[in-house]
Amino acid sequence: MKRKDIFLTSAFTENSVWRQILGICSALAVTNLMMNSLIMGVGVIFSTAFANMTISFIREWTPRSVRMMVQTLIIAAYVILVDIALKAWLPQISKQLGPYVGLIITNCILMGRAEAFAMQNKPLDSFVDGVGAGVGYTLVLLVISFIRELFGFGSIFGFQVLGAWWTKWSIMVMAPSAFFILAMFIWFINTYYYKVKA
Repeated sequence: MKRKDIFLTSAFTENSVWRQILGICSALAVTNLMMNSLIMGVGVIFSTAFANMTISFIREWTPRSVRMMVQTLIIAAYVILVDIALKAWLPQISKQLGPYVGLIITNCILMGRAEAFAMQNKPLDSFVDGVGAGVGYTLVLLVISFIRELFGFGSIFGFQVLGAWWTKWSIMVMAPSAFFILAMFIWFINTYYYKVKA
């Protein structure tokens, strides 16, 4: 399979969120603002891509009995790098994201791609697959946060786009709104996107 196809399959055709329903905890928790979603997404892209590549590099020497522990350790190392970088360069966003950056370690998307792809494929292909999975995840977060921030705060990426006439929807700031938006998004994609592809 060509690397372009690997990327497209991982990001869209077999998207981890809308196709496999993975990684939805952070999709519900950090999507009140688009900037938070973008930074979280970049962290997942970095962690997934490099963790996949590293796991693929050492897959021949990793005993099957301890592979899950090894994968978790590798993922944790990259997530810690992301957490340190955020605290150093974007402390305000780091505070807003709170514990959810650290919880990337337990994100099912990373473990899923490590098991499903990195353990069976070459390092560069695994890197591309990780980038694709991260991009697909980020796109879902941005769609949800676009709706929540626009209707909840009247802004996009912190810039006011709706004037004083707009009545802010307080429900959009709360986590339940993300659940319903995500559910409708998954329904729409699975009803129309895959029907067209079929």
